[in-house]
Amino acid sequence: MTFFRAVFLWMLTAQILFAQNAGSAKVELGSRTAKNGFENENQIRDKFNEWKDDSDARNWLKAMNYSLGEIRDVTASKPHGQKADVEVTIRTRSDVRTERISIKLVSSENGFNQIDKRWLDTYAVLWDMPPNVVLALKLYVGETPPQAGSRHAERMYLDELDEDARAAVIDFFRRNKDVIVSDLLAGNGEHRADWFMVAYKATDKPRWLIRSADDTVRFFGEGDVELTRAGNLKIGRISMQRKGGDNGRETAKMLQFKINPVQLFDAQWRSERFRCWTDFPNPCESPRDASGRYVVCPLSGSDNPASSKAALRSRQVPHLPHGTSSPW
Repeated sequence: MTFFRAVFLWMLTAQILFAQNAGSAKVELGSRTAKNGFENENQIRDKFNEWKDDSDARNWLKAMNYSLGEIRDVTASKPHGQKADVEVTIRTRSDVRTERISIKLVSSENGFNQIDKRWLDTYAVLWDMPPNVVLALKLYVGETPPQAGSRHAERMYLDELDEDARAAVIDFFRRNKDVIVSDLLAGNGEHRADWFMVAYKATDKPRWLIRSADDTVRFFGEGDVELTRAGNLKIGRISMQRKGGDNGRETAKMLQFKINPVQLFDAQWRSERFRCWTDFPNPCESPRDASGRYVVCPLSGSDNPASSKAALRSRQVPHLPHGTSSPW
C-alpha cells in the first residue's frame, strides 16, 4: 500500500509540474511574439530613415502616393501608446506631412493577430455602451460570476446569455459597427493611423503589404455582426473574445479583438491607393518594379498624397479620397 501511495504522489506531482511548465511556456511564447513584433517595427522605422538606399522604403513611399523626385527628407520614429507603430515625417519641395502607420507582423497564414485589448469599462466609455450591454459583457468576460449552467466556471459565453441580453449585445455592435471597427484598427483623434502595413516574414521570402487605413477598416468591417459557434462575437471579419490565459490573472478578464491580417493579401483590390510587393507568384500578373518585386495594382493618376486628413482625425465614418471609388 505504501508503494502504491508513493507512486500516486509521484504521478500527481509530475502532472502539476507539467501543467505549470505548460502555462509558463505559453506566457513565454506570447512575450517572444511581442518582442519580435517590436523588432519588426524598429526595422521598418530604420528602413524609412534609410530611404535613399532602401528599395523597400522607396516602394512604401510610392505606395503612399509620394513621388520620390519630390522628396527632400524622411524621418521616422516610434510613438508610444498610439495605434500607429511608426510615424513618418516626409518633407517634399512644397509640403511637410506626417504619415502614421499601424504595423502587423504575421508569422502564419492562418494565425490571428490582436488589434486591441482593454478592460470592458474602457470600451464602455469609449463607445457609450448602454447599461444592459455592459452587464451582459461583464458576464461574458467573467467580471460578474457566471449564472448556473455555464460551460465555464469563471464566465459565460454569449450564447448562454438570455435572449434579451444576446439581442442587446448584437444590436449595439451592429448599430455602432463603423465607429467600432475604425477605432479598433486605426484609432481616433490626432494620432489616428493613416496606413496599415502587414509584414509576412514566416519564410525566407518576406511579403510586404501597405494599404490605406480607410480601405483596411472597410475591408475588415465587411459582413454582419453575429455569434460564432463557440459563443463569441464576429464583427465583420473581426473576432471579439475574452482574453483568457495569463495563468488565471485578472488580466484574463480583458476584452480583446483579433483579425487575420493575411486576408488582405488575398482580397481583390481596385483601390488607387493600394500597393503590394511580394517575392511570391503574383496573382495580378502586374509588372515588376526596378528592385525586381512585383507591383500589384499600381497607382494611377496623381502621385500626390491624399489631400485632406481632417476627416481621418475625426470620429466620422472613414471615406475614400475625392474621386476614388470603393474597391468593393
